[in-house]
Amino acid sequence: MKEIKALSLFSGGLDSILATRLVMDQGIEVVAVQFVTPFFNYHILEDIEGHKARIRSRFGINVEVFDISDGYLQLLRNPAHGFGKNFNPCIDCKIYMLSRAKEMMADLGAKFLITGEVLGQRPMSQRRDTLNVIERDSGSRSILLRPLSAKLMVETEAEKEGWVDRAQLLDFSGRGRSKQIRLAAEYGITDFPAPAGGCTLADPILSRRVSQLYSEDSVLQPAQITTTDVRLLLVGRQFILPGGGWLILGRDERDNDKLEVLAGPDDALLWMEERPGPAALLRRAASWYEDSSSMEKELDLVASLVVRYGKKIDSIRPPGEVTCRLQGNSWIITAEPLEDTIFQDWMR
Repeated sequence: MKEIKALSLFSGGLDSILATRLVMDQGIEVVAVQFVTPFFNYHILEDIEGHKARIRSRFGINVEVFDISDGYLQLLRNPAHGFGKNFNPCIDCKIYMLSRAKEMMADLGAKFLITGEVLGQRPMSQRRDTLNVIERDSGSRSILLRPLSAKLMVETEAEKEGWVDRAQLLDFSGRGRSKQIRLAAEYGITDFPAPAGGCTLADPILSRRVSQLYSEDSVLQPAQITTTDVRLLLVGRQFILPGGGWLILGRDERDNDKLEVLAGPDDALLWMEERPGPAALLRRAASWYEDSSSMEKELDLVASLVVRYGKKIDSIRPPGEVTCRLQGNSWIITAEPLEDTIFQDWMR
């Protein structure tokens, strides 16, 4: 067996699975690196070891997981190659991940990189000219092997050095997936993800929320944006209150649970004990307002919104007692339901 190791950028999609297996079949040890951010794969962090075991069992691939959230949030401030149809910086995303992977090569003992990219499959990031830009800007031109389309591309160092046999690589191109599906069947792989993109930044609705967070009208400066901010942005109903406070209101029990988990020490968390309704999180309540009276005024509005979206009793929404928790203290706010006409302009 060759004493050569490669590092594969592993998304969990079929193309990255096949690219990794193709190189493994040539006797090369492959470390599959799966990056996570709040926009893709973040749920993996809840059970990394379980995820690694599932990938190994299903596909025979050893995967390592790395959280690159902080750097990714900085990338979104001003991606050099701009955005796609939504708020997706696909080209800069590839460059960033390849650059990070290249930095890991020495520590992991890898000689070259692998991706599952297929020439012409994606209109923005997998055109030939774009693939060349990604190689150039990530500094990976000679060490990046794309096994699924290798025969349509210039030989890489791995092929020239004989680490991999170019004859055993493929010439896939275009947007069709029939060849990939046939190859998967040859490997006995039938349980693989659908091809739909899993990146929140490509979602036309959720990406709009993220773009607003990075806009000039945002409640936060770009340097203030944290991973928790982004995760909260993708939960429930979103409001900007008259005093500038950022409010998230749960739509269901799952949202409520997320808000409770994500609430920080400076966040106010509000809910009703006596009847079903939303949890509400007022982000950075303890530090956002100039004085306590301004904060208390906004908390009263939040309590009224919690009552408004709470469950009706006998077809009406009566006043409710809303528990407010902030910085270890709890108290009750008695609130009337807020009229819809009052808060419609606060919704985002």
